[in-house]
Amino acid sequence: MKYLPLFAFFFLIACTQEESIRPTTANAIKPVIVIHGGAGLINPNIVNEELEFYYRKSLETILDSGYTLLEEGMSAEKVVEMVLKMMEDDSLYNAGRGSVLNSKGRVEMDASIMSGDIRKAGAVTGIVNTKNPISLARLVKDSTQHVLLCGDGANSFARTMQVDTMPIDYFITGRRHRQWMKLRQKKYGTGGCVALDIHGNLAAGTSTGGMSDKLKGRVSDAAIIGAGTYADNRQCAVSATGWGEHFIRNVAAYQVFARMEYGGQGLSESVANTLLEVQETGGDGGLIAVDRQGNWVAKFNTDGMFRAARTPDTLYLGIFAE
Repeated sequence: MKYLPLFAFFFLIACTQEESIRPTTANAIKPVIVIHGGAGLINPNIVNEELEFYYRKSLETILDSGYTLLEEGMSAEKVVEMVLKMMEDDSLYNAGRGSVLNSKGRVEMDASIMSGDIRKAGAVTGIVNTKNPISLARLVKDSTQHVLLCGDGANSFARTMQVDTMPIDYFITGRRHRQWMKLRQKKYGTGGCVALDIHGNLAAGTSTGGMSDKLKGRVSDAAIIGAGTYADNRQCAVSATGWGEHFIRNVAAYQVFARMEYGGQGLSESVANTLLEVQETGGDGGLIAVDRQGNWVAKFNTDGMFRAARTPDTLYLGIFAE
């Protein structure tokens, strides 16, 4: 699939939305960052003008902060962690503070992070008090021999590592509680980030509160390496958002990489075909990805997806389908 010129921000593939940009500098490695804040029932009837303003301001602020750190030479992995901590601290997103509630009216959070240089990853699921689950996932990667810790074990590990904790009331915002009480239906959203740093390394991370009214103990794709998060310097870094069960069944994040590595597909084609696989099993959502050349994609098959990207030449921000 051929990319559009630099002055074009997006184009339509099949029945889904996509934006993609190719950087102009061929020799020097220039940083690229893409973020998402969830995909799903996102339209002007759900996100009014006032809420849209706050989302756009938040996305732009977080994106600019991450890109500045990349320009200063910070590694892609550290930037991904810092960006997702900002999203977890912002109650607008279904991650950290502002996470949706499960069927018991409680918060259970998931997160994962992966660096593309040596394909090392860390993940946590069923987190209840940790202020920033993405940082706990990074500690699993760096301070243990494991990849995924869950439930009581993950929360005990958090206490051992003395990470910042908060009381349960911190995570349960009024907006989420009202949503839970009124709707009691499946809602989903996630915070995600992929980045290419000036050293040529890729990284990806994902953090979420999961589905609203989910069963206690439910594990999202955000906690599963290869489903919601994947990074490999040989090809790309990917973060997913949407109906997690379908992204797990289709090993969506890894599938994007595999289509490129073993099938010879380009980034846009790989993401598009992976989302079609997800859709064929009844799932919906979106993917963001960046490859080792700095090409990026933000693609979804829902009403909208909170998304933003920055390259040396481009600043892009979107919410609704276009």
